[in-house]
This record gives sequence, C-alpha cells and structure tokens, in this order.
Amino acid sequence: MENNSIQNILESLNYFTPELALMLTFFVLLLVDLFFRKSKYLLPAISLVGFIVSGYLLVYTPDVKGFLFSTGMTNIGLYVIDPFSFFFKILILLAMIYTILFSLSSKEINEAGGNRGEYYVLLSSFALGMFLLTSTIDLLLMYLSFELVSLSSYILAGFTRNVKRSAEASLKYIIFGAVASGAMLYGISILYGLTGTTNLYLINFYLSNQNIESLPLVIAGLLIIGGIGFKISMAPFHFWTPDVYEGAPITITAVLSVASKAAGFALLIRSLKIMFIDYTATNLQSSAWAILSQFKWNELIAGLAVLTMTLGNLAALWQSNLKRMLAYSSIAHAGYMLTGFVILDNQGIMAILIYFFIYLFMNLGAFFVVMLIADKLGSEEMEDYTGLGYKAPFLGVSLTIFLISLTGIPPTAGFVAKLYLFGALIKAKWIWLAVIGVLNSVISLYYYLKVVKNMFLRESEIEYSHNLGHGNLLITLSLLIPTLLFGIYFKPIIEFAEQSVRIFGF
Repeated sequence: MENNSIQNILESLNYFTPELALMLTFFVLLLVDLFFRKSKYLLPAISLVGFIVSGYLLVYTPDVKGFLFSTGMTNIGLYVIDPFSFFFKILILLAMIYTILFSLSSKEINEAGGNRGEYYVLLSSFALGMFLLTSTIDLLLMYLSFELVSLSSYILAGFTRNVKRSAEASLKYIIFGAVASGAMLYGISILYGLTGTTNLYLINFYLSNQNIESLPLVIAGLLIIGGIGFKISMAPFHFWTPDVYEGAPITITAVLSVASKAAGFALLIRSLKIMFIDYTATNLQSSAWAILSQFKWNELIAGLAVLTMTLGNLAALWQSNLKRMLAYSSIAHAGYMLTGFVILDNQGIMAILIYFFIYLFMNLGAFFVVMLIADKLGSEEMEDYTGLGYKAPFLGVSLTIFLISLTGIPPTAGFVAKLYLFGALIKAKWIWLAVIGVLNSVISLYYYLKVVKNMFLRESEIEYSHNLGHGNLLITLSLLIPTLLFGIYFKPIIEFAEQSVRIFGF
C-alpha cells in the first residue's frame, strides 16, 4: 500500500510541473536576493522567466483529465487537472507577467531600493497559492492555499513602508483577512464534523446518500462562502477593498483586482458546484443546486450579487481618487460576475469565464495608465487629470477606451462580456437580475465618464509632458488592442471558454 502511494505521488508530479516551476522560481529569487544583493536587476528577469516557463509547462502538460495525489481506497485525490483550472491558470499567469512588466516602470517599486527582492519573492508565492486554489478539491488544501495567497498579499499591500497609507492598508487587510479566514476554517470544521471528510466529491456523496441536518450544513456553507467572498470583494465582505486598493502600490492593486479575484471565483465555482450538483439526475445541466434544495442557494447568491454591484457602483459615484474609484468599480464587477454564478450551469460559468478574460485586459489597462500618470503627477486625484487628454493624448485616449469597455459600451470587448453574461441570465429566466445588472451598468457610466470629462472637456494650466518610452507604449498597446479587437472578433474567447467549462466529473 505504501509503495502504491509513493508511486501515485511520483506519477502525479508529472502533471504538477507548472506548480513545481513556480516553487523553483520562489527559491531562486530568495537565494538571489540573499546572496546577490547588488544584482537586483536580475529579480524581474528571473520572475518573468519563471512565469513563462510555468506557462510553457502548463500548455505542454500531457492532456489528461484526472485527480492527482490520490490516497486511501478511493481514486479521488487532493488536486485535479482539467480545462477549467487550465483557463484560470492561464489568466493568473497573464496577470502576473503584466504585473512584473508594470513593476519595471513603477516609481513606487523602484524607490523601494533594497526591499525589491522581497517584492518579487512574494509575487511568486502569491502566484503559486492562486494556482493551487484553482485546482484543489480538498477543503484543507483549499484553506492552506487560501492562506498562502492571503499572507503574500498582506505584505505586498504594505510594501511601500515609507508611505503611511500603505501601512494602514496592510493592517486593515490583515484584520479583515484574519476574520474571513477564521470564519472559513470554522465552516470547514463543521462540514468535516457532519460528513467525516474534507474531499469535495466525498462530501457530495454523503449529502446525496445520508440524512444530514440542514441547519449546520447551511451555516457551514455560509461561512465558507463568506471566507471566499472576502477574497473576491463580495458585499458585505468588501469593506477592506477601497482602503487596500488605495494604499497598496498600483501594481499590487492591479493584480489583486484581477488575479486574486479570478482564483477566488475558480474556488467558489468548483467547490459549490461539486458539493451541490446532483449526479443522479439525468440532465446534469439542470441539476445545479439540487442537493439541499430546501435552501435557496441561488436566490442567496442573487441577493449578494445585487448588493455587491449596487454598493460598488453607488460608492464609486462619490470618489475623487481614481484608485479608490477603480476599487469600487472592481467590487461592482465582482457583482456582475456573481450573477452568472447564480445559474451554475455550463452556460452561466462560460459567461463568467468570458467576462474574466476580457476584464483582465481592460482593468489592467486602466490601472497601468493611472500608474503612468500618477508617477508623473505624484497624484491620483481626479482633479489633477484636468486637460490631460490634450497634453498626453495617447494616455488620455487609452484610458477613455478602457473605461468605456469597463462600462460595457460597444464596440469594445466589455460589451461582449456583459452581453454574454446578461444573455445567460435571460436564457435561464433570471430576467429581473439581468435588468438590475443593466441598470447598474448605466450608473457606472456616470463615474467613468466623469474622468473622461475632466481629461477632454476641461482646461488646465498645469504643465504636463510625458516621455512614454517604447516599453510602456508596447505594454499599453498589448492591453488596448485586445480590448478593441475582442469587441469585434471574439470567437476565440468563446471557444476557449466552452472548452474550459467541461469540468472533470460533470
């Protein structure tokens, strides 16, 4: 039995190579930072190589769908490889590569001096934790991965130690994170006490075949949803987001708004779909939320989605700081994506994946332009953007396109994202939820266009000249072109999302 377990672990490592590459990147960065302190310029290069190698291994990992690290009598392990996790890992790697590229131009990071080694080391551990979150099917591994992501992000949020608001952001993040982590761990312990297992598939088996008390099970589910809700900035667990996004370096704000949110959604979708789907139903598409049908989980998620998008958009209306405004905007977008989760069939999940892929380009693009302007002006206040559209036309037009896409106006890619999301809701007869989503998009148009109005419709006597540089120009274009192109030709994203929703076991 012991030999079989060792053999299984060794076989599993053949499919675990992207994660091993991230681990190796972490250790190499740590050693370079310790022993080659005068060669800090190597750190971003090593990080980029590590992420690219991990991406290469991810793409060329043998095309096998199955469980890894199986133990005991069952063949169900701790980890799963499938098209669903592949999609989110690609998304996370893209976000991490862009974060490294952003960091090369970031005034906040470059002024950190000797602390830059810690920055790149923590980014690699952050990426590893998110990789694990997307594929875990065991509650304990889920919690450990969650903590790896959280601890890395707590430190990264307070990376600029000389800035008071950065230290404040990190402290608030830790306090809120500790509460969310404790709640989730308590929910996991209740679930384990009821079922005697931490494996999601075995939990589903017990829920399907055993008569288990509904109340403690509902409490456990709510606590776990609350813990994951903190990671994706879901109301009412969103209070940390504006302060942390405003206080953290813009590079970290950008990656938290995309990669961390993506890992949280992947975890939420996989865990709840596996636990609550009814495998005995003849039509698995209609079997979502079938277990514990006496509790209306989909209506609960719908309520949280409405609360999240509405609070995010209404709060964004009053913001004068652009980073803070984009933080509330990020909360609102989490609410939009939660509406697809209400359906929890392949159509709804596919709509979320399409939204995330497009959201990566338009949101990272908005944050990158804000970073370039803030580094030059020394301010993120909206008033300081007055007349900027004429003094830095390329940055002004780029930011306008990213904001219009975030609103969901054609012919940008944001329109396609919302079209598929709200279309999936209408098809599933959640018309009222789709209407609220559209109304919230209309609200968001006001605060996005407020920035555009300041840049192009108001004059300013402030002198502003910006030598963008070839590198920053290429990065901006690499985000801007997909934002426009996918608004016209989006077939590859649809096909990628369709392949990715064929989750193993469903």
